[in-house]
Amino acid sequence: MKLSQFKFDLPDELIAKYPTRHRDESRLMVVHKQSDKVEHRIFKDVLDYFDTKDFFIFNDTLVFPARLFGNKEKTGAKIEVFLLRELNPDQHLWDVLVNPARKIRIGNKLYFGENEELVAEVIDNTTSRGRTLRFLYDGPYEEFKEQLFQVGQTPIPEYLERPAEPEDLERYQNIFAKNEGAVVAPAAGLHFSRELMKRMQIKDIDFGFLTLHNGLGAYRMIDVEDLTKHKMESEQMIITQELCDQVNRAKEGQHNICAVGTSVLRAVETAVSTDGQIKPREGWTNKFIFPPYEFTLTNSLISNFQLPYSTLLMMVCAFGGYERIMDLYQLAIKEKYRFGAYGDAMLIID
Repeated sequence: MKLSQFKFDLPDELIAKYPTRHRDESRLMVVHKQSDKVEHRIFKDVLDYFDTKDFFIFNDTLVFPARLFGNKEKTGAKIEVFLLRELNPDQHLWDVLVNPARKIRIGNKLYFGENEELVAEVIDNTTSRGRTLRFLYDGPYEEFKEQLFQVGQTPIPEYLERPAEPEDLERYQNIFAKNEGAVVAPAAGLHFSRELMKRMQIKDIDFGFLTLHNGLGAYRMIDVEDLTKHKMESEQMIITQELCDQVNRAKEGQHNICAVGTSVLRAVETAVSTDGQIKPREGWTNKFIFPPYEFTLTNSLISNFQLPYSTLLMMVCAFGGYERIMDLYQLAIKEKYRFGAYGDAMLIID
């Protein structure tokens, strides 16, 4: 497959800048792979397609306030810092992106907060992702982390072309998120409300959680036409024995297994063995899934409508079939479905 095969014209007005008022009231396109039937529903109807003991896999990563705005010493130039990954808690070292990067040199100090109470020093500018910052803080680690996150903002996607607002603090986060480490929300999970989760339990539909800390790698533009030459950035993941037992039991019982989001799909495919069973795993994944690809464990997928050229679109095409999904994206545009993290969703089932 070539990068150019994942191009489509997406009108700007179809990129959802804000979420729906209620999590479970986005629109839902339901795609039946076997029959090619397509239905247009509301997301809260998703449970109509699942039965007792079917199994949903969620990503419980927690998005932290990764976007900081500060000033450079002496010049006072405005600097945006995007926290990517904590490298060393003892030394307060972070892997970051800096914008504008050309204004920053090793040894520069940056000041954050209304009273410039948080100070960082640039100690390296040679990493593939940007810079390494050391935050200069003498107090307890928990106190430092609290202050760091107080000056940070919710890292909503840049394509929304607006600053983060107070509402984003809650809405750009899954209701079951608990393991801190993501800078991008697993968007498919944003549609699940407490009421919907309760209805799952009443209907005796099972669910469990894995953790994959979504980074910016999956959202960066691919710069090669030949997809086999693209290298994904690694993301940290944890799949427990408990989840494996639950999923494997559901599979043995021939129940539907639904991946809620492309991050779940990626993690599961990293951990699945040749016998079709999922195994515990703690580490990193740089798995890149694009068509053609054979899935052995999950037989249904929930995903938001993705942007052109994105690795997420490629994953959805691998699961649903390239021609089918690209045709349905044209239908979605015609029917004015909303795209992106705050947009509408697609359910692909057998």
